[in-house]
Amino acid sequence: MVGVVEQVINPKKRVFLALVLVSAIVTAIILYLIWKVTFLGLASIVAWLPAAFGIFVAGVILFLFLGELAIVLAILGMPLPKILYFWAWKAINFLFPFAVGLGRIFSVPRSKVEQSFVAVNNALVKQHHVRVPSNRLLILTPHCLQLDTCPRKITRNVENCAQCGGCSVGSLLKLCHQYGMHLVVATGGTLARQLVAKARPKAIIAVACERDLTSGIQDVFPIPVIAIFNQRPFGPCFNTRVDIARVEEAIRLLGEGTPQHGSQQS
Repeated sequence: MVGVVEQVINPKKRVFLALVLVSAIVTAIILYLIWKVTFLGLASIVAWLPAAFGIFVAGVILFLFLGELAIVLAILGMPLPKILYFWAWKAINFLFPFAVGLGRIFSVPRSKVEQSFVAVNNALVKQHHVRVPSNRLLILTPHCLQLDTCPRKITRNVENCAQCGGCSVGSLLKLCHQYGMHLVVATGGTLARQLVAKARPKAIIAVACERDLTSGIQDVFPIPVIAIFNQRPFGPCFNTRVDIARVEEAIRLLGEGTPQHGSQQS
């Protein structure tokens, strides 16, 4: 189990970047072939249709490769205009399903692709130097962080937590009190989206497994998200935990506020 946790915490960004690059190349080749095959047919309809379609194809190809280039430059620490970050995000969201498909072809597990996607996401957010007021920063966690034997209902009101120390929820709630920010616990993706819409945060710190983090990052775009993998000593979706020190590091990275009553140590 320790080896699994380490793999999740330290994913390699190059896995997703390589798959996205190959996806962009394959997509570009397919689009070019479509344009080539349809050239005569389009010309028989209207003389300018092949040129118009060719411009469209060239624009899509340019969009994909500039997006990939923007991602790489951002990860390398190059300052980029905001429009290029947006461009990069659109490109990787478009290519993500292709990257997963290529990963399957090359025997790269989906979980590894998702871990790498999250690492790329975190790098982009960090390089974009996002800073928001603490009261507009939201910590979003799954219900499986709560101890399974706990009788308290915290999904609608996390303040019901007794902070007994039996699970990570109490430590997260204490952090939120210290920094003056919000914490919500969701039982699933639908409730998570509802809670985000209600809170209207400017940035999110999300704790979850690979699948939920990947889909959640894409669902809330363009809200910046720092994603943190949960720890699963008892398997997925049951009495999971989170490294509180990593959460506080993310708070310090995104939030403009300072702790009101000292810092939380894991």
